[in-house]
Amino acid sequence: MPDLWSDLVSSLDLSAASFTEDAVFEGRNLNLAYHRVFGGQLLAQFARAATAGVTDKSIKSLHAIFVREGSADEPIHYRVHRHHAGRSFATVSVVAEQSKGVVATASVSLHAPEQGPDRQTVPAVPALLSAEHKVQWDLLPWETRTAIDLEDFGSAPAEFEFWMRTPAVDAALAPALAAYATDLTLIGTALLPQEGFTQSGNGTAFLSAVTSHTLWFHRAFRTDDWLLFRQHSPLLAHARAYGRGDILTEDGTLVASYAQEAMVRLPER
Repeated sequence: MPDLWSDLVSSLDLSAASFTEDAVFEGRNLNLAYHRVFGGQLLAQFARAATAGVTDKSIKSLHAIFVREGSADEPIHYRVHRHHAGRSFATVSVVAEQSKGVVATASVSLHAPEQGPDRQTVPAVPALLSAEHKVQWDLLPWETRTAIDLEDFGSAPAEFEFWMRTPAVDAALAPALAAYATDLTLIGTALLPQEGFTQSGNGTAFLSAVTSHTLWFHRAFRTDDWLLFRQHSPLLAHARAYGRGDILTEDGTLVASYAQEAMVRLPER
């Protein structure tokens, strides 16, 4: 079995399954000790399918709806339909399918490079954490650092940030790899104020599943440079958690933003 990093990079190399009115690409699933297809894989492959369907533009935004659990034993087919492709913008929908039906859908907007004013207003980025703050998350096959323990059963503000840097990789894969990473810790962020619960309790202490996920890509970036993922969850209500975040470079440049809604069913006490 290949290591997870090699496996992930390989899974982003989608193969053309057919070209009729819509382009269809096949994506291989990761070899994970996981009972279903990881949502981050779907986000990453959505990004790759959209750019494979519109090769002269880059992703501006991606909004995904997760319909049902994907089967890890069957490849996923991504059907890309162009709704519009002009000189500056393009809009496509992507449907992820397996034999049992639709697994997830995505609406994707793409944009050709343009010149214009450049301004941002975000809090300053803190200094990169030292190596003593390394953490190991099974689904992220690269170096990650944080000063906050998501597995702490105490109560804390619903704010979380971590640094990450992948091994050397083609910059063209940055949107897909970043999308993959954004799916991992937003539920855990929402649970920080809930004493006695951590994200790893899903399926035992509580039930959760991501229902929708959106990303916006503001500037070009690389994942083999240090990136800060800064996120918080302003709301947990009606068995749903909402969280959002920004991705910034080490010098403080805002390169992407993201938001997620998830079903989170906690037991009554």
